[in-house]
Amino acid sequence: MGRFLMWILVLLVLGAGLSFGVLNAQAVPLRYYLGSTEVPLSLALAVAFAGGVLLGIVACMGGMIRQRREIARLRKAVRVAEQEVENLRTLPIKDVR
Repeated sequence: MGRFLMWILVLLVLGAGLSFGVLNAQAVPLRYYLGSTEVPLSLALAVAFAGGVLLGIVACMGGMIRQRREIARLRKAVRVAEQEVENLRTLPIKDVR
């Protein structure tokens, strides 16, 4: 049921985006360093949105890589501790008097 609702939501967002693009089809001037051109407003907004998403992903990558390294280090520490506990469990109990 959850996947069905997710697909419905995706289709609604896609439909809203397409209707927004059709309603905002007028050309706007796009000036950049090497020249200028005219593009549809919806395309300019979509490119700006995609660029923002990509910059956000790149900005988060450093933290994600750091966290993955920390997770790998902690998993290794857990394996070492588990092995030590297992070794201690197999030692015979000595009677000290």
